[in-house]
Amino acid sequence: MPFSSNNIPTRDAVMSRYFPQFHPAANGQPGLSGGSTIIASPTQSLVLRRHHDPDAPEFHFLRQYHALSRLPDSLAPKPRFYIPGWMAVDYLSGEVKSSLPDTDELAGLLYHLHQQPQYGWRVVLLPLLEQYWQKCDPARRTPGWLRLLKRLRKAREPQPLRLAPLHMDVHAANVVHTRAGLRLIDWEYAGDGDIALELAAVWVDDIAQHRRLVTAYATRARIAPEILWQQVRRWYPWVQMLKAGWFEYRWQQTGELQFIQLADTTWRQLLAKD
Repeated sequence: MPFSSNNIPTRDAVMSRYFPQFHPAANGQPGLSGGSTIIASPTQSLVLRRHHDPDAPEFHFLRQYHALSRLPDSLAPKPRFYIPGWMAVDYLSGEVKSSLPDTDELAGLLYHLHQQPQYGWRVVLLPLLEQYWQKCDPARRTPGWLRLLKRLRKAREPQPLRLAPLHMDVHAANVVHTRAGLRLIDWEYAGDGDIALELAAVWVDDIAQHRRLVTAYATRARIAPEILWQQVRRWYPWVQMLKAGWFEYRWQQTGELQFIQLADTTWRQLLAKD
């Protein structure tokens, strides 16, 4: 069943009961999503994360904790604590930059992730796309959106090229440049899926950067670059619809203008190709 924000303890209540030796060290740092706080003791720093989606089932948040538990610290922060509505993970000391890492570095990070054991649950996009349609502002449900949704429903998702554990939210603010190398944070959309879906979903600046990333990854994975690029392009309309729907969903939840602006931009790109 979905979370009820009324049943989730406050941050202060969680800290008082489970982290009495810690104090809030920072709030709203780059790379920290809403509801996350850095807490510190004399010997340790953690990120205390609140589940921020009241419409999501409880198991979605627990699944994120399980994903982090299975990943090596060369990829992600270690989880240290979980109760319904809250988790704490190691704080990664490093820099969050405004742009993605060097192409070869990023390809190496993603390839390292995709070599890990699978989580045990799949990323399935169509239910998400339909959920965003149903839960958005009814006034925003345009004929163009419905037409694209029906087209994807009829086409079905591309057959995977290679199945692997995915992050599914790779952008500059979710990459921490630590002294030990690159690390990924914010794993709430993690699941098993096609490596080409992950590459299609990376928030690149333009198609030239995207092709360089795919080529660098293909070299590491020993896949013909053109074959991998074709598979990435098959996923592209799914990813664009996913982004547009998520922006609509978040705008409906928060009323923050940035989300509707991002949605409008994504719809223009999608419908221009329709």
